[in-house]
Amino acid sequence: MSVAKRGPCSHHGFMPNRLRTSLIAASIAAASLAVGAPSASAGLLVKAAPDCSPKPTSAAFSKVDGDSTQYWLAPGGDFEAGSASWTLGGRASIVSGNEPWKLAGSDDSRSLRLPPGASATSPVVCVGIEHPAVRLFAKTNSGLLPTLAVDVITETSLGLKLAVPAGLLLPNGQWKPSPKLIVLSSLLPLFPGEHTPVQFRVTSVGLGTWSVDDFYIDPKCH
Repeated sequence: MSVAKRGPCSHHGFMPNRLRTSLIAASIAAASLAVGAPSASAGLLVKAAPDCSPKPTSAAFSKVDGDSTQYWLAPGGDFEAGSASWTLGGRASIVSGNEPWKLAGSDDSRSLRLPPGASATSPVVCVGIEHPAVRLFAKTNSGLLPTLAVDVITETSLGLKLAVPAGLLLPNGQWKPSPKLIVLSSLLPLFPGEHTPVQFRVTSVGLGTWSVDDFYIDPKCH
């Protein structure tokens, strides 16, 4: 599986980090100005986030590609509990079939199916400068220009919700782990100890059908 852009924490991503951060910051600032100027003390992103306590982590991808980074599994990110955690749209469904390494559990047997145009959105999670990347497993069948878009839905201090791109995966006919996809929205106005609520969304773009499994968050980029 390949990815269309480049980022700072690995050799994969979208574009140089400073340029991309500047573009995203400018977009959020422009959106804020379109509604009204925030107060002088307000940051670009909302700081009120849900439970930000440390989560259990593991070097989940170490047995796949030697990645020793510690990750935590996003809520419902193994898709074993059906669609209770993630919001599904456009004929997305939970089906039988699991990525072969079974990182989230040896008994896992289900994954997310995304036909053309379908999407799935995670529950709200807490991220900060120490939560800069995500990884997941994905595969697609044959189809016309199938890609998988991974977005971070971020809330501004004015209540606007914006979808910030994290990655665009290109077609591959077998299960493969994605590269690290950078959550740049967590870096914009936040400093260590500050956190913002986000949701992750995966969307099948083009005419292929995607399978997605084991969605992990990297709590600290190395």
